Amino acid sequence: MTATTTAPSTTAPTGTQPGERTGARTAEAAELITGARERIDVLDDRIIGLVQERMAVSAVIQKERIASGGRRVSLSREMEILATYRDALGKPGTALAMTLLELCRGRI
Repeated sequence: MTATTTAPSTTAPTGTQPGERTGARTAEAAELITGARERIDVLDDRIIGLVQERMAVSAVIQKERIASGGRRVSLSREMEILATYRDALGKPGTALAMTLLELCRGRI
């Protein structure tokens, strides 16, 4: 055996098999994973757009609240939001809500 000969590999060379990027071991699984990932990418784009929309609406609320002599942040409203996310998604929902609140109103 020469130095250029290699034993057969159970994994495909880089860039030659669809399963390489997906971790799938069959073409059918790789196709399903690729399609599902494309759907996730579309969902992520929608989520980002919704977060940006939420940020814009929050800015309007803060501006009006401050203009009327109120505080920039309503802690009771934030507690409602935290509870909503926690109830729907469990403990990770609270962390997600905190991130959304920080994106929308900044750090307090």
